[in-house]
Amino acid sequence: MNLKRREFIKISSITAAGSLIVPPFFNSCKGVRLSDNAESYLNHFEVTKDLLQKVISAAMEKGADYADLFFEHTLENYSSLEDGKVNSAYSNIGYGVGIRVLKGEQTGYAYSESITADAMLKAARTAANIADGTAVVSPVRINEFISPSYYPLKTSWEDTSVKDKIPFIQRMNDNIFAADKQVIKVNAVLGDSTSYILFFNSDGELAWDYRPMVLLYGVCIMEKNGQVENFFVGRSHRMGSEFLTNELIDELSKEVVAKTSLLYSATKPKAGEMEVVMGAGESGILLHEAIGHAFEADFNRKNTSIFSDKMGQKVAEDFVKIVDDGTLQGKRGAINFDDEGNPTEKTVIVNNGILTSYLHDRISANYYKVNPTGNGRRQDFRNIPIPRMRCTYMENGPHKRDEIIASVKNGVYVESFSNGEVNIGQGDFTFFVKLGYLIENGKLTKPIKDFNIIGNGPQALADMIMVGDDLEINNGIWTCGKDGQGAPNSMGIPTVKIKKLTVGGITV
Repeated sequence: MNLKRREFIKISSITAAGSLIVPPFFNSCKGVRLSDNAESYLNHFEVTKDLLQKVISAAMEKGADYADLFFEHTLENYSSLEDGKVNSAYSNIGYGVGIRVLKGEQTGYAYSESITADAMLKAARTAANIADGTAVVSPVRINEFISPSYYPLKTSWEDTSVKDKIPFIQRMNDNIFAADKQVIKVNAVLGDSTSYILFFNSDGELAWDYRPMVLLYGVCIMEKNGQVENFFVGRSHRMGSEFLTNELIDELSKEVVAKTSLLYSATKPKAGEMEVVMGAGESGILLHEAIGHAFEADFNRKNTSIFSDKMGQKVAEDFVKIVDDGTLQGKRGAINFDDEGNPTEKTVIVNNGILTSYLHDRISANYYKVNPTGNGRRQDFRNIPIPRMRCTYMENGPHKRDEIIASVKNGVYVESFSNGEVNIGQGDFTFFVKLGYLIENGKLTKPIKDFNIIGNGPQALADMIMVGDDLEINNGIWTCGKDGQGAPNSMGIPTVKIKKLTVGGITV
């Protein structure tokens, strides 16, 4: 598993034959926000409830236990600035339906980029081949799921033109160059997407969603006496174009210049085992990568997670509480319902140090005889849903940040990361730290950069001996990779002290 700060999931609108797929309604619906009711989404995809019933019946006709339909229409736009001007802009369209059939623990899956009755029936019967019997399927009563709104927006991206976006990334470029004469290059990228989702299953559950997303990042490259340094800052939310403000641009510009400059006085720390203090916010990568993946139920159902036999057991100190939450308004990892039509929720994974829940999709929930937790997620309609994190964070503990730092005689404080990865089976992890500080005699001293911290997830969880009361949810651009699929995530953590990790720096 790996979590990357920057990874764009390009939903191709080109078929193998090279023809551009444009939905027949596309020109007429562009710039129009659908009404929040089932009928508008059915019309958007040009399907009826009777057709949905017919396709589901075809998917179930060989005796399947369950089937669902996932319709998606995604519009993506990216603008990129380099060498002082916007020199790249492009758009993508993703449009189609994924049809899943379950029989026991087996999954049949097919998708179609054409939403005609014939194409969907063909895909449904292809997916149905996972089962090997026959069945007569009666129409089910349709229950419309009215979802909450965890990402209300004021102005849709479809109503925002390219010329309205460009001044913001140009402002970032100008700010960064003006802030320091040692700046030699700036890259800035603004990306937005809008997804229309329609979901229907063999239980008669009908759900729909309008999912906005925006990301903005800037890279500052500086040169001083022949030494080149760079730093990255970014933000991502489920928001409309109200996200773009001069105040945000100014904040990011100031931050990236300050941290790039700081790298000139930073060195690599000495290598070895030592106490590590994880700074609030971005250090949530530890929860996501080293611990969170191991709580995803498919790994535990298959006995590949190191936590497979630890449900109900104590895995951390009493003051440790870890949750995965899809309800945080406007966060990158927020979802109104998951990609299996299940309501999202705040799932408590570890409570008072005890493992209380895995992160479930429909298959694992059925296996464990529990309710789904709303973690069934997929990259797009071409992929099956699997258990994935949303916004994973640790709640506040009883300690103060200054108290935690003061307790360390010789260690490191880490605050900015570029990536991380974990071996689920053993729980071993590695993170690359872009920026941190030495802790000497209870005080932050010299800045340090470009080193790894290495450890074991369950052991690091058990070794969290102090947890601060300064929880911060990081709003960075994080895309999690699993089984070849990417999914947007958020994460957070208060200041945390880990008794011992391996720091990979300078060997002396």
